[in-house]
Amino acid sequence: MTRPTRADVPEIDDFTRPYWDAAAEGRLLIRRCRAPGCGRAHHYPREFCPYCWSADAGWEEAGGGATLYTWSVVHRNDLPPFGSRLPYTAAVVDLDEGPRMTTEMIDCPEGELRIGMRLRVAYRRLPDTGVVVPVFRPEGAGG
Repeated sequence: MTRPTRADVPEIDDFTRPYWDAAAEGRLLIRRCRAPGCGRAHHYPREFCPYCWSADAGWEEAGGGATLYTWSVVHRNDLPPFGSRLPYTAAVVDLDEGPRMTTEMIDCPEGELRIGMRLRVAYRRLPDTGVVVPVFRPEGAGG
């Protein structure tokens, strides 16, 4: 019998490795365009700027602050290993640097979630993988 594939483990390649290595160190990286007249930050990591299409983009450390844009509490997910973590809160946050990021909210009951609430990045180590992923919690919550 084959072991089920984990749906929570990202595919890490040479291009995205700096992002994942930084997350393992407790740092959040984004990409920023270096083209004259653009300079916009973006996320998810791409080798080109999604605004002006320049290939002149580089890694930059984000400050870790964000605001909650929207969320959904997931009560059913049959993909491994999510079923063992139900319910969980999938979220979209606006990073202070501008990009919008899909993530997970932690340390906040559903009834306390508010659009526009201030958030801080946190990190979750995925069991049995060594991979660390950024998640978000309310500013001042947890450690």
